[in-house]
Amino acid sequence: MPSVYALKPKFQALLRPIANRLAAIGVTANQVTVVTCLISIALGLDLAYGTRQWWMLPVWLFLRMAANAIDGMLAREHNQATRLGALLNELTDVLADAALLLPFAYLPNWNPAVVGTVIVLAGLTEMTSTVGQTLTAIRRNDGPMGKSDRALLQGILGTWLALGRQPSEWLAPVMLILLIATIYNRARRILSTNP
Repeated sequence: MPSVYALKPKFQALLRPIANRLAAIGVTANQVTVVTCLISIALGLDLAYGTRQWWMLPVWLFLRMAANAIDGMLAREHNQATRLGALLNELTDVLADAALLLPFAYLPNWNPAVVGTVIVLAGLTEMTSTVGQTLTAIRRNDGPMGKSDRALLQGILGTWLALGRQPSEWLAPVMLILLIATIYNRARRILSTNP
């Protein structure tokens, strides 16, 4: 299945000078990971319970994607890879995803239970990737609703809401179905890969 994730190498190439500069001034991959997660949580809570400035969501999702690429480059290309960093990377990604999906449960025409299920399944897509890496030494990032794909959709929805429009309630169930398909695709490819 195609995924936005396929664009990652080109995106990283654009960000490499920034990663190199951050490394030169002593910024660590773990610092970038933790700060990115904390900003995501703060924004998710603000959108759910505070100002509801939806324009901030697409802006932050783009910056978060850049930060995620930068922390990976700092770890791999600047000898900052640690077991703590790997653990932080996985846990903070799931936590940040949940925080940034939470505000959609408060949209007037969206079912909070469906959004809650989307949050759980989003976490399971990442768990499937992690288990796959443990079993086969290959991380599966197949779509159709991987992290990058979810970020793109959330950014579009945030833009739509910022323009004063209400997205259709059927989008959450569609996300749910696509997440199930993503978990299935990843699990199938993991099981068909020889360790």
